[in-house]
Amino acid sequence: MQKVMVDLIIDSTHDGMIVIDINSQVILLNNSASRMIGVAKEDAIGKHIYECIPDSKLPEILRTRAVEVNQELVLENGRKIITTRIPMVNESGMLLGAFAVFKDITEVVDLAEEITNLKEIQTMLEAIIQSSEEAITVVDEDGRGIMINRAYTRITGLEKEQVIGKPANADISEGESMHMQVLRTRRPVRGARMKVGPHDKDVIVNVAPIIVDGKLKGSVGVIHDVSEISQLTSELNRARHIIRSLEAKYTFDDIIGSSEEMEFAIEQAKLGAKTPATVLLRGESGTGKELFAHAIHNESKRKYNKFVRVNCAAISESLLESELFGYEEGAFSGAKRGGKQGIFEEANNGSIFLDEIGELSLNTQAKLLRVLQEREIVRVGGTKPIPIDVRIIAATNVNLEKGIGNGTFREDLYYRLNKIPIFIPSLRMRKQDIKPLAEHLLHKINQDYGRNVEGLTEESIQYLLQYDWPGNVRELENVLGRAVIFMNYQERLIDVKHIQPLHGVTSKTLATNIASETELKDVPLSALVEKYEAKVIAEVLNLNGGNKTAAAKSLGISLRSLYYKLEKYNLAN
Repeated sequence: MQKVMVDLIIDSTHDGMIVIDINSQVILLNNSASRMIGVAKEDAIGKHIYECIPDSKLPEILRTRAVEVNQELVLENGRKIITTRIPMVNESGMLLGAFAVFKDITEVVDLAEEITNLKEIQTMLEAIIQSSEEAITVVDEDGRGIMINRAYTRITGLEKEQVIGKPANADISEGESMHMQVLRTRRPVRGARMKVGPHDKDVIVNVAPIIVDGKLKGSVGVIHDVSEISQLTSELNRARHIIRSLEAKYTFDDIIGSSEEMEFAIEQAKLGAKTPATVLLRGESGTGKELFAHAIHNESKRKYNKFVRVNCAAISESLLESELFGYEEGAFSGAKRGGKQGIFEEANNGSIFLDEIGELSLNTQAKLLRVLQEREIVRVGGTKPIPIDVRIIAATNVNLEKGIGNGTFREDLYYRLNKIPIFIPSLRMRKQDIKPLAEHLLHKINQDYGRNVEGLTEESIQYLLQYDWPGNVRELENVLGRAVIFMNYQERLIDVKHIQPLHGVTSKTLATNIASETELKDVPLSALVEKYEAKVIAEVLNLNGGNKTAAAKSLGISLRSLYYKLEKYNLAN
């Protein structure tokens, strides 16, 4: 009966107990020990201790008869235990065996590690919150402050002792506490306006509930200083104004070209920039007329004033007039209250670049002529003239002389615009510029596409030189851009294989034949002379391979005179 009670007590204890005899065989194993080591009693009794616990130190206790207290041991199944090992000796000093009592500390260790990790996470989160430029405030489920950061103190002027442990509305000087609203509704609030702190700081707050495992634990709020937002908005508007004023971002240094034709055009543009006279840029599409317009403005005395660009072909005729000259209130349905300034008023004391000038309607041409003649504009729906001081830079890729002939362009406006005509040569007329142009464009393409292509092979340059480039520099940029896109990232040079096939373009033949005898009837002598002069110039230019300096020398005229005649007889292209 007594033995049964002892066994019951041993099996009921939470600590594990294991006893071995002098031969290291297990003679006692309680239920807790069986559970911890994962071995059933009937399988352990009579077995060597190493068969149950391979790393057991009990045989060592038999040898040394020393007591070991609170020793840590990791079992094969991963459990961590703290064990005390004691030798069993009778009254006469005879060794009878040894026993161990041990506790399972696996859960305790895991919990300690979890607590340590939580503390590390909490420390890291607090560091993040404190370093944030956003003002942050946190309250518990009862609406009492438990955390603020330095940005919160900076904006509101409130210190920790004025907020922590205090009701959520302690910092509010005007308005309802959004923390309390969120705690009541469990729904986030965004963009709420209120005043906080002793200085009634005007702020916007966003507040969200903190919900853990479905339970409301509090709420977190982020505060934005309205005055800072207003200041940033003002700075943004000012930056936009500056950018608009400095839109002329190119100078003559950005114009790539060492050919005689391009150098002559640049020289003319630089001379024109020093005067207030109207400049007319002429050339095919894609030759760089807008680039010249930017450079002329930046070279002029108006470079610190506005440079406004207008594409006359991109705006409908009904809108173009009001955009250029502005309108008075009530001028038409939908007119803005108080009227609106036009582009000419906006560009006052600066420059205005009118691209595709040949696309203007005759009505708008008449108004533009008034601007050039009288230096004043009249808003749409208005009668009062408004004086302006604007330098006009116009550009076109169409033949204005033909427009005069067929009645689509005013002759008087043409002479007003044509004070300083500048002819920008096409790319096929300056093929020696293709290599430096390609290298310059490649640098820009690398920046746009995030690539690092270093250049072009000599074979690809020769291939590009064989093409006539009807789209001019713009087409060259497109071709190079496509080549870079289809290159492998490890390739560094553009080769012929990367360039799309370039098909030859048949050059436009010029009608330079002298009229036949049947055409001589009723033809003025001056017209016949001009036809003959045009034929001679075309033939001499062809004999000199398109070199205008050599052609002018052969003809015994100045280079400036040659350019004038080329334009006059439509031979510029």
